[in-house]
Amino acid sequence: MSGRTWLILLSLLAVAGWWFSPQSPRAARVPQAIAGTTAGCRLPTGLRDEAEPLQSPVPSSLSPFLLKAATLTPLAGFSIDARVLSREDYSLGREADLSPTDLALGWGRMREDAVLDQLSISQSGRWYNYRWANQPPLPPYEIASSSANMHMIPADQATADALKDVRAGDRVRIDGWLVEAQAPDGWHWRSSTRRDDTGDGACEVIYVCSLSRATQ
Repeated sequence: MSGRTWLILLSLLAVAGWWFSPQSPRAARVPQAIAGTTAGCRLPTGLRDEAEPLQSPVPSSLSPFLLKAATLTPLAGFSIDARVLSREDYSLGREADLSPTDLALGWGRMREDAVLDQLSISQSGRWYNYRWANQPPLPPYEIASSSANMHMIPADQATADALKDVRAGDRVRIDGWLVEAQAPDGWHWRSSTRRDDTGDGACEVIYVCSLSRATQ
């Protein structure tokens, strides 16, 4: 293969990477509601300060959210004020039909520069990973219980557009519902409802009603 051909292929790959990146001009994706239904997202009980993430009961009047990809059954209300440790976008897989983006979020002391400067943070395969060089900057249990990888399902175009603009280092406020997604063919995806769990099944799956951001 000639050098010119390699250059063309590399250019095409670079363009494709840019097109599927958060910097792309393409519209942010929103999971479609089933025809004839409304995918409105009622806000849960919200945080009143910058404390721990708030999880609240699901009102009996709240019905499942009926989307083409899956039905989302609310498990709990969820409200969080956190720092974005990392973001990763996905376009392949059943999960991507609902959630185009994962945010690794930190709260409590996991928002502090002095702590985060001592951690190496990455995301891949719908997982969030962190490492330290010598000694952990916080007790490992606190790191695990004050940060998490969260799968974002935007409820509408405004939320999807706001999610597209989020970058590592931003401060975000997210209000929505922890959900279990169930598709007609039996596929399902269930949110964790704990902040102290780790490993498989420990990520939050959030139907995001509202997202606001501020740079640090």
